[in-house]
Amino acid sequence: MAAMSRSISGKAPRPTSGPPPTQDEVVEVLRSVIDPELDADIVSLGMVPSVAVTDDGIVTIEIKLTISGCPMRAEIKKEVEDRVELHPGVSKVKIAWGEMNSDERSQVMTKARWNARERAAETEVPANCKVLAIASGKGGVGKSSVTVNLAAALASTGLTVGVLDADIWGFSVPRLLGITDRMEAHAVEGPDGDAGKPKISPNERSVGDGLLKVVSTGFLVDEETALMWRGLMLTKAVEQFLRDVQWGELDYLLIDMPPGTGDVQMGLARMLPSTDLIVVTTPALAAQKVAQRAADMARRSFLKVVGVIENMSAFTCDHGATYALFGSGGGEALAAAINAPLLGQIPLEPLVAAGNDAGAPVAIDGTGAAAELFRSIAAHIIDEIAPPSKHEDVDMTGCSARLFDSDDPTFTKLETAVTVGPRSL
Repeated sequence: MAAMSRSISGKAPRPTSGPPPTQDEVVEVLRSVIDPELDADIVSLGMVPSVAVTDDGIVTIEIKLTISGCPMRAEIKKEVEDRVELHPGVSKVKIAWGEMNSDERSQVMTKARWNARERAAETEVPANCKVLAIASGKGGVGKSSVTVNLAAALASTGLTVGVLDADIWGFSVPRLLGITDRMEAHAVEGPDGDAGKPKISPNERSVGDGLLKVVSTGFLVDEETALMWRGLMLTKAVEQFLRDVQWGELDYLLIDMPPGTGDVQMGLARMLPSTDLIVVTTPALAAQKVAQRAADMARRSFLKVVGVIENMSAFTCDHGATYALFGSGGGEALAAAINAPLLGQIPLEPLVAAGNDAGAPVAIDGTGAAAELFRSIAAHIIDEIAPPSKHEDVDMTGCSARLFDSDDPTFTKLETAVTVGPRSL
């Protein structure tokens, strides 16, 4: 265990006007002290291993910080002293600081993530919408291509499917779907009939009898514009896409995730706690190992991994010979490692690339093995993996059981889009 360091308040002992508190009373008071970074009370986070109270009212509290140099130490100290000293039987508060070991830090972060998801803010995403995040550990595996083709295949069955391009830096969904219109904002009437906060309207594209509703930063900036945003700005942008976009009725929302396991991934896990994850990899062993980290992040964030898709699986030439240009076995190995089903192995076909470049996903009207496989995976999602609510016998809207299926001018545009109106876009 890490060594403890004593830190005694500079205040002199004060006279008491009653008996000292019990240990349980002190612990209960400490439940009102919130760690500013983890946004949870220090007791439930396991930061208070012990409390001792003497007969003369001296209270000694052991507090373990995640790191010894925690910048929130002074704020936590003040909160603890101010609150505990309110008890008439307390003459002095002493704090013995300690540092957590790696296992304790891991437990604290798990509790913090759980608390954050339980307090998830309201979004405009309907409660009965099935949310599927399409993720990968690294870029270049065709994750965006898989996202738009699955979305198109789902919509072609007559469903309404949202597509959220959460890859803020590397947006490509607008080009893949052939949509170039700017997003617009409009006033929405508030609950009392007054003018509420304006909402952004997603761009739409009909697919057969179904409908795609699409949101991307690519509808705010030119395709060649580099977005030089830090992590907090990226997370804020995604939050606005969830809170300030009037999604309306949705059967599915597919989220094209950025590669990796950073701020955007954690923010989405917190805001949409009922999200299911589909992990995309290529057959290469290196891609499979990196994709495994995305699955690990999901499970640490209490998200369910519902399947694996192997993209660019193999190339079959006109003469019928098949070539594993990027190796083989990555999808099967990943599915086995994370105990999730392998939903399909999308072959490497020129028709897929041509459809993406033309803004015409092959899953809509295309032919070939890849097009058929995208449609087959979509049917499997509808029938078994994540059936839309209207296909279910029981309406699960609002049921908590669903949770356990388990200073840049461009950014200013996004900010003002929901406060000023269409002209800001």
